[in-house]
Amino acid sequence: MTRLAQTAGLNDVQREILATVRDFVDKEIIPVATGLEHRDEYPTEIVEGLKELGLFGLMIPEEYGGLGESLLTYALCVEEIARGWMSVSGIINTHFIVAYMLKQHGTQEQKDTFLPRMALGEVRGAFSMSEPALGSDVSAISSKGVKDGEEYVLNGQKMWLTNGGTSTLVAVLARSDEGHPEGTAPHKSMTTFLVEKEPGFGEVRPGLTIPGKIDKMGYKGVDTTELIMDDLRIPANRVLGGTTGRGFYQMMDGVEVGRVNVAARGCGVAQRAFELGVSYAQQRHTFGKPIAQHQAIQFKLAEMATKVEAAHAMMVNAAHKKDSGERNDLEAGMAKYLASEYCKEVVEDAFRIHGGYGFSKEYEIERLYREAPMLLIGEGTAEIQKMIIGRRLLEEYRIQG
Repeated sequence: MTRLAQTAGLNDVQREILATVRDFVDKEIIPVATGLEHRDEYPTEIVEGLKELGLFGLMIPEEYGGLGESLLTYALCVEEIARGWMSVSGIINTHFIVAYMLKQHGTQEQKDTFLPRMALGEVRGAFSMSEPALGSDVSAISSKGVKDGEEYVLNGQKMWLTNGGTSTLVAVLARSDEGHPEGTAPHKSMTTFLVEKEPGFGEVRPGLTIPGKIDKMGYKGVDTTELIMDDLRIPANRVLGGTTGRGFYQMMDGVEVGRVNVAARGCGVAQRAFELGVSYAQQRHTFGKPIAQHQAIQFKLAEMATKVEAAHAMMVNAAHKKDSGERNDLEAGMAKYLASEYCKEVVEDAFRIHGGYGFSKEYEIERLYREAPMLLIGEGTAEIQKMIIGRRLLEEYRIQG
């Protein structure tokens, strides 16, 4: 074994892509990540490098100018990028969720309009479900789209948009009662609207405001914002798929991709934490020898490495399942839950190995320690994942008769 989290069965193209991404991470991301993160500075040069590598079109079909790669390839690239700096993986995650939703559910006109430019990174995606008064309770969404002739008028306030400022296309989930009588189940009266906008902050188009960046504990650099719609008018042909009432299912399909992504991010951050911990343990001396030779530290390293391997295996399995066309909410939920929890634990163990130096901003582990908690929340909390897992297990193991 040369390093942890190897993936068997990859083809030559996949191995070449991953080698290129890893080289880019080592040379272009890791050396500058901590400085950019401390300044909360958007990684413009890194993003331009990802464009040149074609990563914004990684999963977009070749007919639209993308590379047409699998979710597994994408997840493994995300794992590498998050190993360098988790915020960068967040920049491409929401972009890919929107591209995936367009590929799977968009009209032909919507695919032709957006996917070629998304593949080049000229159109950058973000998606929006959450609102200030709700988090995981999607059924409580209050934002609304009302039909007015050949347009929809959107009103409401959304929360926690990754890429809220830098994106130019936002998939927004809102209620649309048109065609759905009172009493319709909440999830059957939701629609995904494709909202085009200018990048930046303030009023980015008439009726749409992106306030400034939310100041966060970690996950810095990437812009996380609110989105406020005040009589925002969009054409009726910007309803994803052309039919109202399907938004909940479209978003949940996208979120399954997002959960594999978050699992991959957890794997990447945990790998980096292990690398930092095992390296520091061989350099730091106490009682006349490197602390790596103390049994207590070896036990920590053993536990950390095992968690990295286990999380990676579950993430790969979830990606394979989605690529096969099968339902993967169980596998994605398990992978996201395990990878995010293990990531937190591996980062904390690496932090402990660093001792007092782990508390210093001069050491990279301090940044990882602030970044890991976001993965416990993003794309659904551990409690939400357990609900999904539990319900699916009861479906699979239901007692007959």
